[in-house]
Amino acid sequence: MVDGAWWPYSHDAAAELPGLIAAVDQRLQRTTLLVGVQRDAWQSIPHRIPARGRQVRIGWFRHADPRVITFIFAAGEPVVLLVIPPGTTAGPAEAELTAQDTAGLSIDDILTVERLPPDPAPPLRGTAADSLACWEDEGGSVTDQEAPSSTRRPSAPA
Repeated sequence: MVDGAWWPYSHDAAAELPGLIAAVDQRLQRTTLLVGVQRDAWQSIPHRIPARGRQVRIGWFRHADPRVITFIFAAGEPVVLLVIPPGTTAGPAEAELTAQDTAGLSIDDILTVERLPPDPAPPLRGTAADSLACWEDEGGSVTDQEAPSSTRRPSAPA
């Protein structure tokens, strides 16, 4: 079960997570200690991200559901957010972000109800040849990600 939804612009964890952590901390008035992500669903996953005078650990898990991201706090229950695939068109994504009747539904049920597409794996997770073909230099890589649309995407849980 999920507690909300998030629609990132890309699969780049280093670029996407700082804003999400700040928004979740502010909205829930909690202090995030750890963010859990599925390793193969994200690119550029740092070990830690600075947030309001502290370092938030980022946990990379191979056996986690790639469709969710989990927040662990200093106090209280964890929060699980459904990750709306970055390439999703505005209509279905916004419907999920504003959905009111998803309480108690599984991730598969939510995706079916909202008709969201399954999220393909990011382009850099593949064979060694595929990775080398996309590699730009020692500091980064070239991907096939589209530029973000002009639609404003909320970065806090729904």
